[in-house]
Amino acid sequence: QVQVVESGGGLVQPGGSLRLSCAASGSISRVYAMGWYRQAPGKQRESVATITSGGSTNYADSVKGRFTISRDNTKNTVYLQMTSLKPEDTVVYYCNAEVTHPQSVIRYNYWGQGTQVTVSS
Repeated sequence: QVQVVESGGGLVQPGGSLRLSCAASGSISRVYAMGWYRQAPGKQRESVATITSGGSTNYADSVKGRFTISRDNTKNTVYLQMTSLKPEDTVVYYCNAEVTHPQSVIRYNYWGQGTQVTVSS
């Protein structure tokens, strides 16, 4: 089995910073792309930031210049450094990891349970 676990969410004041972490573990041969997504109540999950295994990044326009995604391939971990946080960033953030299992070339996507970020004074 594969576990994708996020951490680092919480309550922060507007303009503050927060760093989310996400580690993929379990029956994994290799981790390919990883990313952070968020989902407001009643809305579809949307991409916040993604990073390929080669380090190429992509950001949503709403977070560009404020958020930075990075990864540590030795730990199968992805980070989301969030700065200049706004109330509209208040949402559940989900981590996704694209992985292959041992003895297989088929890629699968796994989701974390989500971590709540609340930006409020």
